[in-house]
Amino acid sequence: MAFNPAAETARYIDSLGPEALQKAADYTSASHWMLLWGLLASAVVTWIIVRLGILDKLSAKLEKRGWALRTWLVGVTYFLVSAIISLPWSIYQNWGFEKSYGRTSQPLADFLMQDAIGTVITSLLGALFFLGIYALIRKAGKRWWLWSGGLAAFAGAATMILSPVLIEPLFNEYKPLQEGPVKAALVDMAAEAGIGSDRIFVYDGSRQSNNFTANVSGLFGSKRIAISDVALKGASLDEVKAVTGHEIGHYVSGHIWRMVGVLVLLAMVLFFLADRLFPRFARLFGSNAQIGDPVGLPILIFLVGFLGLFAQPAMNGVVRASEREADNYSLKHVKLPDALASALLKTAEYRYPRPSALQEALFYTHPSVEWRVRNAMEWKAKRLEKAGR
Repeated sequence: MAFNPAAETARYIDSLGPEALQKAADYTSASHWMLLWGLLASAVVTWIIVRLGILDKLSAKLEKRGWALRTWLVGVTYFLVSAIISLPWSIYQNWGFEKSYGRTSQPLADFLMQDAIGTVITSLLGALFFLGIYALIRKAGKRWWLWSGGLAAFAGAATMILSPVLIEPLFNEYKPLQEGPVKAALVDMAAEAGIGSDRIFVYDGSRQSNNFTANVSGLFGSKRIAISDVALKGASLDEVKAVTGHEIGHYVSGHIWRMVGVLVLLAMVLFFLADRLFPRFARLFGSNAQIGDPVGLPILIFLVGFLGLFAQPAMNGVVRASEREADNYSLKHVKLPDALASALLKTAEYRYPRPSALQEALFYTHPSVEWRVRNAMEWKAKRLEKAGR
């Protein structure tokens, strides 16, 4: 009997069982609703900060300080106060919700500690980024948004270079992968992406999440392969190879630079629209701030986030295209379609594998697991046909 990709795909997906499929559907649907509730929470936080006049009072006290220092301190204060006010929502969204679906085993105390670290980093670096934005507004006038793309590109590239070295180790412990079959199999694969054998790590991803994952991160000298302990414990050697091949495909195909380009365009579009819409949103929140006034930062960030929600389907489409190409890279170079399919099946626990076309277009950052498994099975069918089986 000829190999049937459709039937084999259905067999893979159905092997999860109706209970697991329903749980994945519920989790995925609820995650999408969280986007709306998150926007509402952000609006409430923005309204509270504006109404209390926290940043206005701080800016007045710092009036004799230099403009740059005052702007940066206002930004730091905003991010810290915002994180404090939104902490109940953050706990639910990033811990309670995940806990309710069995996606994390992290103790609440550990989550709060890591959340505090993340808040400090976001406050310091986020304020620095918006200091740059306000400097552009001062120097470039009405066309400041044209230059925002360059600032976003610089910030994004700097984050990608420094994150594996300075930021990620604050949240997880990264250890060199021990000598053995897994490392031996990955060394040659890593070389294709210009990653040395000493840059293959395992990290305690189970600390935050029970999700099956691996990644290639960093740029230039900071590039590395990092495999979650969840993947190492719950996957076969072939599955690890297939997934790592996918991640390497992102680098070899230049997807990281594609995303930097998209980031540049998106920043310019969002900041252009924010420049035009800022006065209306300021009035809605009861503020008299102008877009170039740092005390209006809560409104600017809310506005960019609000507009970004509408841009998400376009962004997701770009990412999905990259994910398809990375899958095809793994199939072409690693040649383990069944291992890739079975590894992808593990991600179906937190990403419903059979979404509607509309649901996938609007919300999915990856092609559906069903499509990806079918793609692997079709690749396998072609190989079998060439082999005359």
